Amino acid sequence: MKRIFQILPLLALTCMTMFVAPAPAQAQPLRLQITEGVIDPMPIAVPAFVAEDSGGARYTDALARVVVANLTGTGLFREVPPNAHIARITSFDAGIGFADWRAVNVQALITGAVSVSGNRMNVKFRVYDVVSGQQLGQGLQFAGTVDDWRRMGHKVSDAVYSRITGEDGYFDSRVVFVAETGPRDNRNKRLAIMDQDGENTEYLSDGRALVIAPRMSPTGDRVVYTSYDSGSPRIVLLNLSSGQRQMVGDQPGAMTFSPRFAPDGQSLVYSLARGGNTDLYRMDLRNGQQTQLTNSPSIATAPSFSPDGRFITFESDRSGTSQIYIMPAGGGEARRISFGQGRYSTPVWSPRGDLIAFTKSNAGRFHIGVMRTDGSEERLLTASFLDEGPTWAPNGRVVMFTREAQGGDPSIYSVDITGRNLRRVTTQGAASDPAWGPLRP
Repeated sequence: MKRIFQILPLLALTCMTMFVAPAPAQAQPLRLQITEGVIDPMPIAVPAFVAEDSGGARYTDALARVVVANLTGTGLFREVPPNAHIARITSFDAGIGFADWRAVNVQALITGAVSVSGNRMNVKFRVYDVVSGQQLGQGLQFAGTVDDWRRMGHKVSDAVYSRITGEDGYFDSRVVFVAETGPRDNRNKRLAIMDQDGENTEYLSDGRALVIAPRMSPTGDRVVYTSYDSGSPRIVLLNLSSGQRQMVGDQPGAMTFSPRFAPDGQSLVYSLARGGNTDLYRMDLRNGQQTQLTNSPSIATAPSFSPDGRFITFESDRSGTSQIYIMPAGGGEARRISFGQGRYSTPVWSPRGDLIAFTKSNAGRFHIGVMRTDGSEERLLTASFLDEGPTWAPNGRVVMFTREAQGGDPSIYSVDITGRNLRRVTTQGAASDPAWGPLRP
């Protein structure tokens, strides 16, 4: 927790300001359509950023590498490597020799510059449509501390991604997860948080109590998770700024688990098991008032709100096997939406509101899939010995989940909603239960 106290004030200083640049005319703006998936990635070039002073020289190549890793990691772009470049960028304001970039088949060129004064850093960048020979939109500048240099690389990546695809980015975001160590019969599971690319891991618990199923608040300032500190599952709310922990939803003789925030961050929905029944409850975090949403002898768990907060999707075995249901956020009649073969679990509503991601088990295999909110157009994105627990990127284009090979340790993977670009997220050790947070301010 100590490191969080040190980091947050620094991050609060990060800001974005417009960089002075003329708005060029754009006859045919460079644009990558990603709605139906991209088979042929767009070739891009990201030369090392230009150092505008001696302090900036330390970060010129590192910043460019962060941008390249983010953009190529989407599967939408491929890098034309520096050793193939004919032209060299030695001045941020010098003209671009577009013919040299066309000669090596570059379509989008990203140039940048970095300067450092004391502990402060400024990073500016431009995007060029090489085919038309024009700048794509205005340049931007980010300012922050040198400790935040990777965040500024992520912000540049988000801006470039948005400019070329027309979609929001997701690179400057964090993921809370469970870090696992030790033998399988005596597992140590710690609460942890990292950047979306697996960097900058911070541990949020000491491992003395097993934790599972963390979820981040819509504003990214709180985490709610299930702890076995008392021997039975209990829900804990953690404030990331203060480190304060608070048990919520606790009732005598009951177990509480599987919590998730409402879109406004003011309430939680979760499962409460008592007397053989497991039902869904909602708690107003402002006054502690609890409302029972389901009342059934079957199990109801893994709730997730729709982005507008009007509905909740959840899993239940009320039909005999685990299936996905939707009901009004205040409780009421539930409608089953999964009807394929196998069992469905852990439904999560997309931030866009158009899809629900889920875990499916069928014929000895586990899958991560997506379906429309009426249950139509089911598509399976993955298949393995064990895939489970999907979580959405802030822009609703990528799903992260836990994969575990038979007899192996769990790892975190991501996949595009088209089913392309399956990638393992590099973590410091075994990891599971990822939950993606929002874009950082």
